Amino acid sequence: MSEDRKDPRSATGRAPRGVRVVRGALAALGGLIAGLVALCVAELVSAGVRPEAGPVTVVGGAVIDRTPAPVKDFAVRNFGNDDKLVLQLGILALLALFAMAVGVASLRYRKVGPAAVLVFGAIGALAAVGRPDGRLSDALPSVVGALVACAVLYLLAGRLALRPSPDGDRGTDGAVTPTTRTAPAPGAFDRRGFVIAATAAAAASAGAGLLGRRLNASGAAEAAASRESVALPAPSSPAPPIPAGADLKVRGLSSFTTSNKDFYRVDTALVVPRVDAGTWRLRIHGKGVPRPLTVSFQDLLRRKLIERDITLTCVSNEVGGPYVGNARWIGVPLAELLAEAGVRPPSKGGPADQLVSRSVDGMTIGTPVDTVMDGRDAMLAVGMNGQPLPFDHGFPVRMVVPGLYGYVSACKWLEDLELTTFDDYDAYWVKRSWSREAPIKTQSRIDTPRPFASPKAGTVPVAGVAWAQHRGVERVEVRVDGGRWNRAELAAENSEDTWRQWLWRWPATSGSHTLEVRATDRDGNTQTDKRVGTVPDGATGWHSVVVAVD
Repeated sequence: MSEDRKDPRSATGRAPRGVRVVRGALAALGGLIAGLVALCVAELVSAGVRPEAGPVTVVGGAVIDRTPAPVKDFAVRNFGNDDKLVLQLGILALLALFAMAVGVASLRYRKVGPAAVLVFGAIGALAAVGRPDGRLSDALPSVVGALVACAVLYLLAGRLALRPSPDGDRGTDGAVTPTTRTAPAPGAFDRRGFVIAATAAAAASAGAGLLGRRLNASGAAEAAASRESVALPAPSSPAPPIPAGADLKVRGLSSFTTSNKDFYRVDTALVVPRVDAGTWRLRIHGKGVPRPLTVSFQDLLRRKLIERDITLTCVSNEVGGPYVGNARWIGVPLAELLAEAGVRPPSKGGPADQLVSRSVDGMTIGTPVDTVMDGRDAMLAVGMNGQPLPFDHGFPVRMVVPGLYGYVSACKWLEDLELTTFDDYDAYWVKRSWSREAPIKTQSRIDTPRPFASPKAGTVPVAGVAWAQHRGVERVEVRVDGGRWNRAELAAENSEDTWRQWLWRWPATSGSHTLEVRATDRDGNTQTDKRVGTVPDGATGWHSVVVAVD
């Protein structure tokens, strides 16, 4: 009888229930071990390809690529910087369930489980190749991991097969009853062989996984060493001192400068790229580029550097949300670099109206050429708050463009700049229903008191931040329970490209109250009260909090 046909036990009766339960549990364990083998072997193979080619990473990336914008916003809003960890844990949980299911299926149809593992490996390989930065070699970890796991599962399933007795059926008292045909003995399977094989497979896969991790970590260590060796030169154009009154120092109010560790991170990278600054290169090319350039990290450091305080905002930031921060950036003026390559903006007859920036992880971001060359402090940043860029924020080089949401300006881990047109090319997020161009909208936020706080009656400081990058904040107003608007005190302005703190001293009375805030920019635009979500070009509405005054 062929081994992939139904188990012959039905011909002579079923094994005792306890035995069936044990076999089922061991089969599920065998499936889990096969899944572990697949992941660990893939981890080892990825060390010879690149860490980003691991199956969990590529499948997770494929999920992110195909996630509708509202779902992506939900993940960012509810899980924040942990959204990628939640996704990876979800993938591992589904993989575990799948592995247990195919392990159990292998009890009755020994070849079905391994075949399902191969299908899963093929899915991982296709996901790897299909990523924006996918390479054919990226399929190797998933394929090799699946093949080894397939062999392991087939071996373990064989150890759980019921063994026939050559002489007859063995009864519960141990006596052998002669029969006219060979039949499986109830409960007889190679338990010892299964335990030995499963233990060996688990130990070997764990060793492969640890070795793969160590090899991948060695590459990351080299990148870390290259960052630690960077000494940022003094900027040719330093940032002016922060005005003394720019930080109101109100308890609960966001500080004027956001520290590197507290600065928000929103991107699609499940594995943060670790780029060696020594081998990094940036290519500038495309339509209307008569003198294409390729520059190294050291080339950038030798150029004229500028230092500026600039507030960045993510388009996924809901009204009152946390995805906005202010930092001091050091970098090379982008307009000067483009001009050196011979680029002319469309307003001066240039043929390209879009600058497509590409990350080492395949992300593409499209920025209007006129915007980056209109005189604002658009830069290729190499430093953040006096330090080389952290890896999480784009080391060795990222783009910073004041006044535009990050998804159309702030490419991290930058490696390529291509001049093209909006008609010829849609960048990553534009393909996913976001707008081509997205200037930051005038917004304000109440930082204190927090929602559902219980301040004491009397004078209560109501404070927060407001931003209208590259326009500047003209005024901020607060109202209580839908009453008249009260003008808040504005902190000293550092520049039109940074947020401003504000403060209103509220004569609070007992009871439940709703506080609302709105800002007006220097162009005369006042925040609308119309609540709109983040898609396609940023949220609108007034931020409000409800408090209960004692």
